[in-house]
Amino acid sequence: MHEGLDEPIPGGSRWAYVFGSGLLFIFINQIVTGICLALYYVPSVEHAHTTVAFIQKEVWAGRFIRGLHSYGSSLMIVLLLLHLAQTFLYGAYKNRRELLWLMGCFLFLLVFGMSFTGYLLPWDRRAYFATAVGTNIISEVPFVGNFLKTALRGGVEMGTLTLSHFYVLHVFVVPALIFGAVAAHVFLFRRAGAAGPPLRKDDRRELPTEFFYPRQVVKDFVFGILLIIAVGALAFFWPVLLGPVANPSDSTYVPRPEWYYLPAFQWLKYWRKGGLVLGIVVIPLLLFGALIGLPFLDRSPRRRPSERPVFVLGFLLVFAGIVFLGFQSNLEDRRDPAVRAKLQAQEKGEEEYNNAPFRPHEEGTAALTGPAAGAASLSPEQSKGALLFESESCSACHGAGGRGGNGLTELSRIGGRFTDAQLTSLLRKPLPKMIEGGMQPSELKDPDLVALVAYLRATLK
Repeated sequence: MHEGLDEPIPGGSRWAYVFGSGLLFIFINQIVTGICLALYYVPSVEHAHTTVAFIQKEVWAGRFIRGLHSYGSSLMIVLLLLHLAQTFLYGAYKNRRELLWLMGCFLFLLVFGMSFTGYLLPWDRRAYFATAVGTNIISEVPFVGNFLKTALRGGVEMGTLTLSHFYVLHVFVVPALIFGAVAAHVFLFRRAGAAGPPLRKDDRRELPTEFFYPRQVVKDFVFGILLIIAVGALAFFWPVLLGPVANPSDSTYVPRPEWYYLPAFQWLKYWRKGGLVLGIVVIPLLLFGALIGLPFLDRSPRRRPSERPVFVLGFLLVFAGIVFLGFQSNLEDRRDPAVRAKLQAQEKGEEEYNNAPFRPHEEGTAALTGPAAGAASLSPEQSKGALLFESESCSACHGAGGRGGNGLTELSRIGGRFTDAQLTSLLRKPLPKMIEGGMQPSELKDPDLVALVAYLRATLK
């Protein structure tokens, strides 16, 4: 009790210190609700969506528990950013606290990894296509990109092996790493002690010192109660939706990631026609490298934000840029009538699906309805090509089904203008003008390339 509650806090308790405890609480919420969901979940293409639909529609309080888990994921990102901002503005990474900051940055990556690996598990259309885009981004990393994408997916296409890999990462690997990193973070925090308010060293010595108990304990407790109320209210009044089962042949679906990945989604649009490596590898690595190396770059003992104008301005500019990218992505969607109508139709489809009764014999099949119904006439090889067209992010540059729109390059009548051999050659060795537009040489294996060409020839005549 003495070790746990009698930690000295320079300057006394503050509401600014509650974010770390809040993060730990939400992580426990994710573990408990995740265990409840895992009792029913089966990570396979045939059963993943069925089991989530069963949780959502049939299990008592299943929709509420799933809502707690989903909203908890978003709230964890919010608390993580608030904790990062508070630590930075207080200069709490200084004075022999470098290891503590490095461990916090590692936890930052793990939390986003937890969100990414869990997003695919419902296996609905939103999850499938957003993850297809995300894994294709990884393939742009030089030298190891294709290996990483194949390792994550368990092959070229996304299927049961992909679900199995993501499930193991989300349920076992990443939580185990978070448990270890949190333990190390708390240990290093206790060794370094509370940093206190951002004052000069002489001024801090004159501050009164309080123990963690009782005032800070009460603040953390009240904040935890508020988090319970917030997450519970969101899960109860705005239930999380589940869309129809993933249909890789639906080339008309417009994918959009969760809100915390929207800035990255918008950022990629600016590098679509060239410089992909610079945009998605070099610049992000430089920014994250600067974040990790902050204690070694800012060696001054001064902690007040006004005494660190360069670093504070840089932090605010990056943060403002991220917020701008997120708003810009939403703004572009609202301004484009076709995209806005399609997104609204997709949301309406999700609402209708959630209101429909549970049908176990239909949930596990990728029944084609609506715009995707035309794909039912495709041969097995052409259907495989349609899946590859989406999983390789061809629609990111050429639009749904290669039909362009919203400034994208339309592949009009490409199937009628080129033979199979010519299309294969263009995909393997794009023309200089195609490379300037962002086209990369295809590294698909011969059978996969044959299927992709068959799809292009069949649908873009």
